[in-house]
Amino acid sequence: MSKIASTALSFALVTSLFFLWAFVHNLEPILIPHLRKACQLSDLQSALVDSAVYLAYFLMALPAGLVMRKYGFRRGIIIGLLLYAIGALLFIPAASTRAYPFFLGALFVVAAGCTFLETVANPYVTLLGKPEGATTRLNLSQSFNGLGAFIAPLLGGMFILSGVEMTQAEIAAMPVDQMNIYLQSEANTVKIPYLIIALVVLLVMGLFLFYRTPEPGQNASENKGSLAQALKRKHLSAGVIAQFFYVGGQVCVTSFFIRFAQYTNATPEKTAAIWLSWAMFGFMVGRFVGTALTKFIAPNRLLAIYAFVCIILLALAVGVKSELALVALALIPFFESIMFPTIFSLAIEDLKENTELGSSLVVMAIVGGAFFPLIMGYVSDQSNIQLSYVVPMVCFLAVAWFGWKGHRLGRA
Repeated sequence: MSKIASTALSFALVTSLFFLWAFVHNLEPILIPHLRKACQLSDLQSALVDSAVYLAYFLMALPAGLVMRKYGFRRGIIIGLLLYAIGALLFIPAASTRAYPFFLGALFVVAAGCTFLETVANPYVTLLGKPEGATTRLNLSQSFNGLGAFIAPLLGGMFILSGVEMTQAEIAAMPVDQMNIYLQSEANTVKIPYLIIALVVLLVMGLFLFYRTPEPGQNASENKGSLAQALKRKHLSAGVIAQFFYVGGQVCVTSFFIRFAQYTNATPEKTAAIWLSWAMFGFMVGRFVGTALTKFIAPNRLLAIYAFVCIILLALAVGVKSELALVALALIPFFESIMFPTIFSLAIEDLKENTELGSSLVVMAIVGGAFFPLIMGYVSDQSNIQLSYVVPMVCFLAVAWFGWKGHRLGRA
């Protein structure tokens, strides 16, 4: 029989989910160059890693919101954790077969689980306390998202990337049997890490089964609202658009980070993974700094300022070919740090009975992460990886617009 969890314990348990989905998502920039090598892919083909993940968000966000509305936050979390664990375990047969579609399927299942977790956890945190502290609480929880983002590429670089880098000509010159052994050994490095991830996720699911977390706001109104009502709120629609572009920009920045480091500064893949890890450390620090700053600067204003800084840094990353370009790119996650939770909280503000469906729509906008990396991969294949970073520059322009004006649409 489960025990009733206190508000503080509930907040801690739900905050752990922010770490879990950030950890697995920030292994994707490691998986992209790794599977590109193990499965012999182009940049455009390797970008399908992001497409599989963020397409799952688009397809599963609304069902997740409906489940949350009917069965409550806790059951939605348990379903999400179960899907997450199943997807992680699927990496083992995917690696054994070295079939790229199998890897994409496993990533889709993991992302489906994360969709449930994000759809539930973000509004849950905003409701678990006083309304005026919603943005600050969400930024605090998202700070642990930053911790997962920092640790993932560090561990992924250590345990997934082999450090063996061969040119296409060298691989083609190998005997077929030797080449297959080499490529299989590369694919196999994901097995143990994803097995451990699955076991940790199942442990967290056990905690949610044991402790019964409260359901804030579930009985506040018999009118649960509708999708049509939610879409009439212009600031929500603007938030959905902004989140679509933001997630696209964020994914573009990190997904090709290792390829960018190799191209602009001839950085070895393991060293590039360390650079990425420190960039995500900046993301984590940025979350804590941003949480503090929102007490003195209006969240929408801080969002616009940070978006313009990202545009300037991307212009520098595209414009020079040296370590300076890599430094500029590594600084961007610090300024991205507050964007997702700030857009989210501004978009669902004052939705009342439409909060659950509004939350689902904002999470569905994460499909931007499936769309923009494909454009970036195509531009890279046609030109080079450095020039392709023009794509996230465009994305951050939309974020700046939402912070400046979009969040006020249709509101007095």
